[in-house]
Amino acid sequence: MRILFLGDIVGRSGRDAVCAALPGLRDELALDVVIACGENAAHGFGLSPRLCEELLASGIDAITLGNHSWDQRDIIPYIGTEPRLLRPANYPPGTPGNGAVLITDARGRRLLVVQVMGRLFMDPLDDPFAAALREVEAAPLGGPPGRGADAILVDFHAEATSEKMAFGHFLDGRVSAVIGTHTHIPTADAQILPGGTAYQTDAGMCGDYDSVIGMIKVPATQRFVRKMPTDRLKPASGPATLCGVVVETDDATGLARSIVPLRRGGRLLATTP
Repeated sequence: MRILFLGDIVGRSGRDAVCAALPGLRDELALDVVIACGENAAHGFGLSPRLCEELLASGIDAITLGNHSWDQRDIIPYIGTEPRLLRPANYPPGTPGNGAVLITDARGRRLLVVQVMGRLFMDPLDDPFAAALREVEAAPLGGPPGRGADAILVDFHAEATSEKMAFGHFLDGRVSAVIGTHTHIPTADAQILPGGTAYQTDAGMCGDYDSVIGMIKVPATQRFVRKMPTDRLKPASGPATLCGVVVETDDATGLARSIVPLRRGGRLLATTP
């Protein structure tokens, strides 16, 4: 199975770039499934139902959120009606929505997508390690028909690289891929861990890199220089770079055969699987 995972989509620039590129990328890279983090798609803060439907219609098969899950309040009644939209699985019981979904590709193979959120330097939620393991054990790699998954991808939305790396090693051999999101900067550590799990600490963002992690430079910079509040941050609107990874899994084992970064357009050095 060939899976494209796209990092945090930031604002209109990121949305437009993703929607324009996806039809061609699906054919060019022979993609079976596309997953994206959409938690910054609505003006940089959260995701609205309208934009969720727009992104799904563009060819994304599932969308993950993160610490901005509830910034757009109209997502709260909507999220329970759209199983392809995931919030972190380690929110407390009773939180609207789900943290995992099983997707079936055109060949009938089942991909389990799981999202959890880290706790270091974040608003602490329940244990992300236990939450991820619970979701994985409910539909394990190579499990019985109707319950198991042919591949499993986990989006770990976290700040600390140490927590992300520990999480990757914790799930090594249990899942096909662990991909980090949240920091918006693509890391240079794409690898297959010893147990066969593809890993990258952060996929980066789909947004304008002539910015401060996707936001207009001057007000974002002034927050550090003056240590005083500024106007509400707004997404930068220049040409976006698409950042993500392409993971290929082995149909026999569900583990990773390869992981290659993808960067297209905008300012960053391009890479193509």
